Amino acid sequence: MLRRCARGALMSAGVTLFDAQEAERAAANAPLAARMRPRSLDEVVGQQHLLAPGSPLRRLVEGDAPMSLILFGPPGTGKTTLALIVASATNRRFAQLSALNAGVKDVRAVIDEARRELGFSGRQTVLFIDEIHRFSKTQQDSLLGAVEARTITLVAATTENPFFSIVSPLLSRSLLLTLEPLTDDDVGRLVDRAVSDERGLGGRLGLAPDARAHLVRVAGGDARRALTALEAAAGSAVALGDTVIDLPTLEQAADQAALRYDRDGDQHYDVISAFIKSIRGSDADAALHYLARMIVAGEDPRFIARRLIVHASEDVGLADPSALLAATAAAEAVQLIGLPEARINLAQATIHLALAPKSNAVVRAIDAAMSDVRAAAAGAVPPPLRDGHYPGAARLGHAERYSYPHDVPEGVVEQQYPPDELVGRDYYDPSEHGHERTLAPRLRALRAVVRGVEPPSQPG
Repeated sequence: MLRRCARGALMSAGVTLFDAQEAERAAANAPLAARMRPRSLDEVVGQQHLLAPGSPLRRLVEGDAPMSLILFGPPGTGKTTLALIVASATNRRFAQLSALNAGVKDVRAVIDEARRELGFSGRQTVLFIDEIHRFSKTQQDSLLGAVEARTITLVAATTENPFFSIVSPLLSRSLLLTLEPLTDDDVGRLVDRAVSDERGLGGRLGLAPDARAHLVRVAGGDARRALTALEAAAGSAVALGDTVIDLPTLEQAADQAALRYDRDGDQHYDVISAFIKSIRGSDADAALHYLARMIVAGEDPRFIARRLIVHASEDVGLADPSALLAATAAAEAVQLIGLPEARINLAQATIHLALAPKSNAVVRAIDAAMSDVRAAAAGAVPPPLRDGHYPGAARLGHAERYSYPHDVPEGVVEQQYPPDELVGRDYYDPSEHGHERTLAPRLRALRAVVRGVEPPSQPG
């Protein structure tokens, strides 16, 4: 009676509480993505780095390591699936809280019921909290005692970096597992399984090859997105009396046209080339168009971010020193949050670089220096610049007559820095664009002091 009352209190508090068997019965009328959810670790596609024999995750599922887990990864990569497998593998009791609407009172209610269940039957409780980063510090702290005493086995999922979003004491009491985005091959295997498996379409409908390829692209590594679109397309095909899901049906169901874009073909290279050339040409609107084409077609956002970083130095350089910072920050944002949100970061960096003043002086400078080195123009390091810290260096004359720039108020002294063969060789030639306009006169003045020559007359 006491346990029934406690269960009722939890239900009224908005806590999802059910056994693994109840979950299976509920799945009969669930969406396709839920019906096709793997029932064991052997059915999981992707995440092979977490599934090796003897891994902490396998030991937990096999029941001899009741540790708590933090699952960190993008949407649709299997965080909820792994939580359910952990709960059902050894017939543990399963409770779920939504971080969107649960409070400290709800957390304590689950813990109290878990403590009673453990005392009555010795049965452990797995508490799954999705999007735990939405919990406040107080809410996360309320879990610490129960996790420490293993009253509950916490399985928490987050799409945000746990080192920023989860309190340190909870993180230190849990095993952090990082899930990777699914590859196209992974998504394709899941789609094929859903088409043929009785839990899915049961082979009653076929899937045209071009429709399958489009479905994999629009999924963007998100299994849930792929199966949701497949289910919608299957419903449309059945309504039309078709036996095969073709590309037009899938396009209509997914509300997304199939772009002619092959990540291993000419479209991949043509579109990224047009993207970079539009930024170089300062056409922000065209650059955003090509960025959108790549994102919608399922291009790897990390590839786009890497090209922005290269472009920031190659075509903007010191004309706008903040361009490289913007591109690097966008790349970091892609790693931390992924798509779809990272599209905004990529767009911001794209616009920044497109509107920035342009200069290729940096790439010309390093290429000229490397050309000289390859042509054997690499003489001996001048003795004053050589290392003088090891025993015997002074006897060789190393570091003697070195002038320390900080000893003079100006902070720059006359001194030979390049090898004899390269004295007077200029590599960096700043443009008159943006910030480089201010660097050009400073560079001329510094060269004059360092080389001990008269400064050249100002241009114009």
